Amino acid sequence: MAATRLIALHKNKGKSVAACLKSRTDYAQNPDKTNRGELVSSYQCSPLTVDEEFLLSKRQYELATGRRQKNDVIAYQIRQSFKPGEITAEEANKVGYELAMRFTKGKYAFIVATHTDREHIHNHILYNSTALDSTRKFRDFLLSGLAVQRLSDLICLEHQLSVIEIKPYRERQKRTLYPPKESNRDKLCSVIDGILLNEKPANFEAFLQNLEQQGYEIKRGKHTSVKGARQKRFIRFRTLGAGYSEDEIKAVIAGEAEHRPHQRQQPKEQPFHLLVDIQAKLSEGKSEGYAQWAKRYNLKEMSKTLIFLQENKIGSIEEMQERVNAATAQYHELGDSIKAAEQRMAEIAVLRAHIVNYARTRPVYDAYRKAGYSKKFLEEHREQITLHRAAKNAFDEANLKKLPKVKELDAEYSALLSQKKAAYPAYRKARDEMQELKKAQKNVELFFAEEKDPKEKSQTR
Repeated sequence: MAATRLIALHKNKGKSVAACLKSRTDYAQNPDKTNRGELVSSYQCSPLTVDEEFLLSKRQYELATGRRQKNDVIAYQIRQSFKPGEITAEEANKVGYELAMRFTKGKYAFIVATHTDREHIHNHILYNSTALDSTRKFRDFLLSGLAVQRLSDLICLEHQLSVIEIKPYRERQKRTLYPPKESNRDKLCSVIDGILLNEKPANFEAFLQNLEQQGYEIKRGKHTSVKGARQKRFIRFRTLGAGYSEDEIKAVIAGEAEHRPHQRQQPKEQPFHLLVDIQAKLSEGKSEGYAQWAKRYNLKEMSKTLIFLQENKIGSIEEMQERVNAATAQYHELGDSIKAAEQRMAEIAVLRAHIVNYARTRPVYDAYRKAGYSKKFLEEHREQITLHRAAKNAFDEANLKKLPKVKELDAEYSALLSQKKAAYPAYRKARDEMQELKKAQKNVELFFAEEKDPKEKSQTR
């Protein structure tokens, strides 16, 4: 069972063609991998000077044709791997030599190096991109890799070796599913769990020292934060979730609370997806095979949609419309309240800046007025006077007869910020509910429209 791959070898950036050819051929003929060079065979070249002979043919090609390409393929490599325990190294080299000879038809020089450093014996076949007569180059045609595989299978059958059975896509073995990558926060929570449950530090400082021993950098301050070896930013304890703030960790260390290890939350999966508009896809040029797949897909998603409607106790189109209208109204109401808070916060920020600038530049403007609006004084204090005038114009546009205090504005800004943060969870929940209901409504409408079309066509017939 030989697996093959055809690779075009290009010149590396910053290296010459000669250096690239030497590095590729030296790797293929590595004595540690080819039994001291005994598993290397060649055609129309010597394994000792194969890189120089490849380069000489390229120079002869340039002289004969006058052609010189910037991004040229310097050679081609065929990797041929065999099933472990099925073939000897000597026989693998013969099979590789036969593959290279029949694929290149004896018109290109090549070497075959058989490697035995892995469990599976494999060949590195390097053949020159320039022909032996130096008049043309190898043409890497469409599906050339597939042609190499088919030729290799044929040669393997001739040598009574097994070949890879071609299976339909649905019957092929799927790739290995790797576990999701652990985030830096999850990793830090796991380290904290180990320290609190196993080490049991005497105080919070000893807990931080244990973290430092685990390779974390500590930044002490109002909010203690840590950073791992390969992290770019520090992570505060209070952002890790419930049970991991400084006060909660100190309570666990003091024995006043019990620590519960971090439970990693799996990503929430959508209960159902939108149906496929089969007629629209067919009008775009999709095939009948796609239509068959779409019908099966729509049936699965529609069954999930019906389960969603049953769980939410929606039994009719009218109830569906009422729920959609109510969810949309709640979503817009919460969104408008958040936008109003943001708008007022922006107004407070601008007004506060003008008040501060007005108070800071007032002595300069009073002196400017006492100087009789002198041009010289204006040039010397243009920035302060411009800020003062801008603040005064802003107060006049807002019809402010009495300026509010900065402390009052800060308090109102903090209250609006708290209100905005408190409204966001309900806003997200209302948005998700509205989207799910609208998606279910659209699925129901599309499903009944597709059911209605075949009936109308049968009646017209």
